[in-house]
Amino acid sequence: MTTIPIKSENPMESLIRDKLTKQFSPLHLDILNESYMHNVPKGSETHFKVVVVSDKFENISLLQRHRLVNEILQDELKNGVHALSIVAKTSSQWEDSSKVTEKSPACKGGFGR
Repeated sequence: MTTIPIKSENPMESLIRDKLTKQFSPLHLDILNESYMHNVPKGSETHFKVVVVSDKFENISLLQRHRLVNEILQDELKNGVHALSIVAKTSSQWEDSSKVTEKSPACKGGFGR
C-alpha cells in the first residue's frame, strides 16, 4: 500500500514551527506570515515574524538569541524566506510584557517610498 504525504497548506510556516519547537521547547511560539504585506503573489511564504519565548534564552544577549534563531533557520533564509523579524524573550520577560506583538511596519517596496 502506498501512502501519499499530505501537503501542508503552509509548508514553510510548518517547517519554521517544527525547527523552533525542537530547538527551543518554547513556552510560547507565534509564526506570523507577513507576506501579504509585501508585493508577492498571494499565498507566498517569504516574510515572517517569529515570537519565541523560551527559558533557553536565559543569560543570553538579545543579539545572540537572534543569531541562534537565524542559524536554525539558515536553510529557509537561503531558500525562500526573504525577511525574518524575531522577538526572542525569556519566560520572565514575556510575563512582564503586554504579550502583544506589535504589527510590523508597512512595506515600502524596498525603494524607500
